Formats: sequence, C-alpha cells, structure tokens
Amino acid sequence: MPLRRWVDSANNAIEGILHAAKTQRHLRYHLYTAVTVLILSYVLGVQRHDFLIVAITVILVLLAEMVNTAIEFLVDMISPEYNEKARIAKDVAAGAVLITAFGAVVIGYIILFPYIHTAFDTGVYIAKHTSNEIALISIIIILVLVVMLKARFGLGHPLRGGMPSGHSAIAFSLWLALTIMTEDFSVSIIGFVLAVVIAQSRVTVKAHTPPEVIAGALLGSGITLLLFLIFR
Repeated sequence: MPLRRWVDSANNAIEGILHAAKTQRHLRYHLYTAVTVLILSYVLGVQRHDFLIVAITVILVLLAEMVNTAIEFLVDMISPEYNEKARIAKDVAAGAVLITAFGAVVIGYIILFPYIHTAFDTGVYIAKHTSNEIALISIIIILVLVVMLKARFGLGHPLRGGMPSGHSAIAFSLWLALTIMTEDFSVSIIGFVLAVVIAQSRVTVKAHTPPEVIAGALLGSGITLLLFLIFR
C-alpha cells in the first residue's frame, strides 16, 4: 500500500539519521548545537525572520554533515585500500562541511549578537512566546532527543523499537500542549486517552516494550511542560 511504502521509506531515511548520529561524533555535536541555538533564540526573543534564517542555517549544517558522512562511506566501499583520489574526495567533502559551519557561525554572530548585546545591557529577560510556537519547538527538541537516545542505546528502528518510543513521546507532548493551550478538561481527557491508545498500540504490535513506551511518555510530556513553564 502507498502508506506502508511511505512509512518504510521514512523509516529507512530516519535510520540513516540514527546511524550517522551514532557513528559520527561531529553530527552529534551539530545536533547539540542546533538545540542550544534554537533554545537561545527563543530565550532572546529573536524575531521571526531572523529565526527563520538561523533555522535554515542550522539545517544546512546538518545536511552538509550527513552528505559528508554518505560520501565517506561510499568512498570506503569503492576504494577500501588507500587511494589518493579517495583521500581528495573525502577532504573536499569535509571542506564543504567546514565552509558551511564557518558560514553558520558568521550568520549566527550577525543575527544573534545584537540580541545578546541587548541582554547584557538591560539584563537577561526570557522572552515569552505563543502556545503554538512553544508546541512547535517542543516537538523539534523531542525529535532530536529521541534520535540521540536511540543512537545512544543502539536498539530498534526510528519508527519501530528502541529506547525511547518516539510515538509515545510525540503523542504525550501533543496531549500536554493541547491541555495547556485549551485549558479544557474534556479536550485534555480525550487527548490523554488517544495518547495512551497510541502508546498501548506500540506495545500491542510488539514494536516497543512497556519501559520504552513509559520513557517516551515521560520524555514528551516532561520536555513540553518545561518549555511551557519557561516561555509561556
């Protein structure tokens, strides 16, 4: 079925992300940096157009690192023995990452320095954000943490198995976000029941164990609650 093929393709793509995160420490550093920059931008109250530039720059750095990783594996497969041309190919790919990262630093400095300078002059003030913005960054951070944790434990697939359950993390994050945003008991109950059903389904189909599902639920709801407490 088309949906099943799409899910399998997404699973393979995210599996590549997990493998890169597990084997490439530079990609892990970039992911940590990405989360830090996004949170800092929220704290400083970076304007929407500036935030968009920062986000695109972060994505380009991650993209360059993953392309570099793919090229390294391809070169090693084609030329397992030392070859000068293979070395040049790897060096050029690594150079592309360096240029992208350097450009990201320059862009980050140009955009974020005025905000940081203002914070030093007037004092650190945590900017407030709309509930939609907080829910969005919650999902982004949770997805990054799920990838990092799955890479750390090295078990399962991105959409099937492994610690923690990504489905449970996202489901409980959305439940808590809806609860806070609507302040409606009925909506909260319905959202909670749906989140539990999603989590239970992962155990029923034997994609996850109960501890993995519980860990995902705690991760998703905990991160979301923390971010709403900070930025709302």
